[in-house]
Amino acid sequence: MSNIKILWADDEIDLLKPHILFLNSKGYEVETVTNGRDAIDALEAGHFDMVILDENMPGISGLETLQRIKIAQPAIPVIMITKSEEENIMNQAVGSSIADYLIKPVNPMQILLSIKKNLHSDDLVKQQVTLDYRKQFGDITMRINNASTIDDWYDIYSTLVRWEITLAGAETGMYQMIVNQRDEANSAFAKFVRRNYERWHGGGEHPLRSDEIFKTAVLPLLDAGKKVCFVVIDNFRLDQWKTIQPAVSGMFNVDRDVLYTSILPTTTQYARNAIFSGLMPAQIKQMYPDLWIEQGDDDGKNVNEAPLVQTFLDRFRRRIHFSYNKVADVDSGERLVRNIDRLDNFQLNVIVLNFVDMLSHTRTESKMIRELAGSDAAYRDLTESWFRNSYAQDLFRGMAARGFHVVLTTDHGTIMVDNPIKIVGDKNTNTNLRYKLGKSLSYNPRQVYEITRPATVGLPSPNVSSAYVFAMNHDFFAYPNNYNYYVQYYGGTFQHGGISMEEMLVPLVSLSPK
Repeated sequence: MSNIKILWADDEIDLLKPHILFLNSKGYEVETVTNGRDAIDALEAGHFDMVILDENMPGISGLETLQRIKIAQPAIPVIMITKSEEENIMNQAVGSSIADYLIKPVNPMQILLSIKKNLHSDDLVKQQVTLDYRKQFGDITMRINNASTIDDWYDIYSTLVRWEITLAGAETGMYQMIVNQRDEANSAFAKFVRRNYERWHGGGEHPLRSDEIFKTAVLPLLDAGKKVCFVVIDNFRLDQWKTIQPAVSGMFNVDRDVLYTSILPTTTQYARNAIFSGLMPAQIKQMYPDLWIEQGDDDGKNVNEAPLVQTFLDRFRRRIHFSYNKVADVDSGERLVRNIDRLDNFQLNVIVLNFVDMLSHTRTESKMIRELAGSDAAYRDLTESWFRNSYAQDLFRGMAARGFHVVLTTDHGTIMVDNPIKIVGDKNTNTNLRYKLGKSLSYNPRQVYEITRPATVGLPSPNVSSAYVFAMNHDFFAYPNNYNYYVQYYGGTFQHGGISMEEMLVPLVSLSPK
């Protein structure tokens, strides 16, 4: 702290001697001048960490001095002190990006508090965040070890995400500690899913699932006569939602912010089709075989989403006119925003935003994107940048302006994989790295979660002997005959389809117009 230099400009500086001596006693070096021109000259001649500036000085006014300081050194924090309580002076000062605005008379502690807030806040935040997380570390570990219900896991995962975002932002050096704790939690969560997943599909108590989202979150709003936009951001995680939540909260009231459990496999073909149809995949195949896309088919896995929504409305006898909008690129997103008035023609608008999913896949293919999204924290930052600087924020702003209620969710999340495990399958086995569907699969059963009776969990079975095998934690499947290629190419990429908190525990948010 002894290296911090402060320039104080005030035409009555002699009267402030006690304040300066107080700051000296706290370790600050204070240089004084009596007018704005001398302040500018002092800043040109030497380095200062902060300026304290009187608003009412002879010659160059405090506000004019402030403007010149901001042109020459825009990053230096300036505390403005004034006798005037006129609002226009305050507005001009705040508009010039001052660090603080104090009204005379001021006491030494006010000055010290403002200095600490502007020069030491990062260090103080780091210290407090580190202390708080150390205090909670043991409690979180205990909760992980004792978790016995899906609500326990919702709470644990939400807590870990909150701490991960906090520690990443504070740059405390504790970030790896929370990452390790999250990995520990994922290992325990995978065991929890293996013990309970089949039971959840046995007709008894179970978590809120993909096939129940439309019925529980969308239908009540429609029945209440609300105009609804159902927005699905493909491949969207809880931490990404928390990153964009401040921007969304500026436009909408957040009425509901919970987690639900995506079905397995955590992929578009299964989880998102279950959302739109309100059915488990096996039921879709049985009731609407023309709408179900098999693994080997060349058609896209989500080409029948609008018809699936229609089947849901038909089964529940709702005569609701709806639109389906898939935003696969910037052009389609901007076109939707330009024509947003068209949404007023429908009580229900289904909107699928594919950017986050494309970012995840592009990262696998592009070295540049790998560098930009080299960690979970960077992945979050890219998501926030996309939302704030693209059609996405304009879309939400437009929905808010038109009084829409918005249900925001996703079909599944994603996880960065780094541990290859070997599996062998025939040529008809699917290519997904986090789950495999096939017959005569060969693998180490201790490393995976296997479902040998797909019908018991609502999954279709192409053959009598077909089985589903899921990777857990940060694992991904690699074939022995091309093992090194898989390890080098896919290690460190974001994948989905398997079992992890990031993939299965996903946000469900209800927003109402302000």
